[in-house]
Amino acid sequence: MLENSIFGMLALFLVGGSVAMISFKETIYSAFSFLVAMLALAGMFALLGNSFLFLAQIMVSVGAVVVLTLMVILTINAQDENHPQEPYKFRWILFTTVLVTPIAVLIYKALVTLHLHFEKTKEGYGSLKAMGETLFASWVLPFEAISVLLLAAMVGAIAIGRKESYFKKQEYFDNYDKKKEDAS
Repeated sequence: MLENSIFGMLALFLVGGSVAMISFKETIYSAFSFLVAMLALAGMFALLGNSFLFLAQIMVSVGAVVVLTLMVILTINAQDENHPQEPYKFRWILFTTVLVTPIAVLIYKALVTLHLHFEKTKEGYGSLKAMGETLFASWVLPFEAISVLLLAAMVGAIAIGRKESYFKKQEYFDNYDKKKEDAS
């Protein structure tokens, strides 16, 4: 009974965070909503007893992706005039929900009617030790390549955001110098 209550609360936080993430106009609020959704998902992994996915979700999604996203959002400092105009945003969300719901119900019914029987896993399968040994022995190069790729993407986003503000400042100073010359 307690597990069902905790699952229900985590599901509400997950759905609420996801809906809030696509509903907020301010990117900082969307990022915090994404943080809530990722923490709820990590809680679900913990509830399932999968310690590796729980810790990976916390470290990768919350610890890295959300923190770097917040850093980029705060560094770029997006202004309201640069935000896209989305007058029919909620209509599109409703339309997509209505379109996807029947498909999701059909998939759910198909999965419920399947009678799947899974074999018991071996002792230690999926443990943190086994996952760590596999990740850092066989998959260390792709792991590091992805980390460098994510870092390059964040640096590129900051550079693109800063370039626009640099040109605006340069234009301001050029206009200031012209006004000063005209005044003299």
